[in-house]
Amino acid sequence: MSLRDAILQKPMPQHIAIIMDGNRRWAERHGVARVEGHEQGYKAIHDIVDACDALGVKYLSIYAFSTENWSRSKDEVDALMQLFIDACKWEIEELHAKNVKVNFLGDFDALSATCRDEFCKTIEVTQHNTGITFNIAISYGSRWEIARAARLLAERVEKGEMRAEEIDENAISSCLQTAGMPDPDLLIRTSNELRISNFLLWQLAYAELYFTEVLWPDFTPEELYKAIDEYQHRQRRFGKRV
Repeated sequence: MSLRDAILQKPMPQHIAIIMDGNRRWAERHGVARVEGHEQGYKAIHDIVDACDALGVKYLSIYAFSTENWSRSKDEVDALMQLFIDACKWEIEELHAKNVKVNFLGDFDALSATCRDEFCKTIEVTQHNTGITFNIAISYGSRWEIARAARLLAERVEKGEMRAEEIDENAISSCLQTAGMPDPDLLIRTSNELRISNFLLWQLAYAELYFTEVLWPDFTPEELYKAIDEYQHRQRRFGKRV
């Protein structure tokens, strides 16, 4: 029995989050420009979305560009933004045909008008699709997201729409960018970096963490199956004794 067939026999994670790390190191190892590493990373995304969808995963969230990534060189940032814009144009028809719902997480105010327009178009075209929900985090940082949620709740209290004592975990979750979605069951990080880098800090409270040495451009569906297989062999307690 193949690994894919084996994992299909067990409960599948409903929501998988991925920190895609290693594009620049991949480029260095292959002696090519950084932008080519990012382009190869983009190709890997395509295969992983398809694989997750085929497995029955309901939500896939990827960390494409963090708030900290704005500090990279202008040339690299510009190349990445253009790649995001082009990817939307290239993929929108296929994603829509495959019933994929695309959502973007992050600070849209920090993006160019061209980026915002292309992202909004992608959201609009796919918003009624009922297949896998594909969250792309761009210009995203979890501390920014939580601070934003706090401001939204403070405004509601100030307007008299709610009382301060009514602010609980559910209220905060409802103001996050993933409102209405289940928290990730499994977080995957590539390139052997052992941290979560300001990604979905609130939502990852009880996620299973999986780290691999594989660089993101080399992360194939088979590597995804390995991560899911390890997840399925773990006993999730959610803080409780079993």
